[in-house]
Amino acid sequence: MLTHERYRIILEVLNQRDSATVTELAAAVHTSESTIRRDLIVLDREGHLKKVFGGAVSVREISGTREEDLKGRERLMAGEKRRIACLAASLIDDDDFVFLDAGTTTSCMTEFLTESNAFFVTGSLIIARRLSEGNRRVFLLGGRIKASNVCVVGADAEKQLQRFHFTKSFLGTNGIDIEAGFSTTDPDEAIIKQTVMEQSLSSYVLADHSKFRKIFSVSFAAISRGCILTDQLPGGGFSDKTEIREATS
Repeated sequence: MLTHERYRIILEVLNQRDSATVTELAAAVHTSESTIRRDLIVLDREGHLKKVFGGAVSVREISGTREEDLKGRERLMAGEKRRIACLAASLIDDDDFVFLDAGTTTSCMTEFLTESNAFFVTGSLIIARRLSEGNRRVFLLGGRIKASNVCVVGADAEKQLQRFHFTKSFLGTNGIDIEAGFSTTDPDEAIIKQTVMEQSLSSYVLADHSKFRKIFSVSFAAISRGCILTDQLPGGGFSDKTEIREATS
């Protein structure tokens, strides 16, 4: 097999799985482990992957401030988001005081909530409407409305959050990285998320597998601060840094 073809297969495996051992890559490429080790050294040097002991992990993607519009985000990973939302909703107990963050995956949670006396706080006008239609107890934060995802941000909302003590909070994120932590595109949203996590006994971050190894412009917490709920467990050391739960189909 030609060298460039080996490189292509190695990177394809890492893009699909986030991480792989030398043995796994040798089997995928049908070559020796010594050849794979040499390939990994070259690909690491060129910035295509990160070589680690016994294998390699895919490199981080720095995504800046770009974010899809709301309808576009709703279409992305729709099935995965529903599975994650179902798992998240199952964690809410009858006596919980819950914060639901604005986001397409957290919005899906409203479909799976069972009858309970849980009290909800949210900055999302969409989630607040859905909860109120289900005759649930809900408090909508006041403040400046961010039009792109119809949620409340700003100093007024932050001040209200500092009065609350949540038993559980469920938050969205644009990116997850071992070093950069949880990140988002908007500084005002980052402050809301950070404040919520500080005021929560337990925090859950809902993220499909496409969010891993991505960094956006503003970090709002280290990944050790929240339990990640996802559809596919990542490789490359994430589980060593925080609790991760996988939503089954």
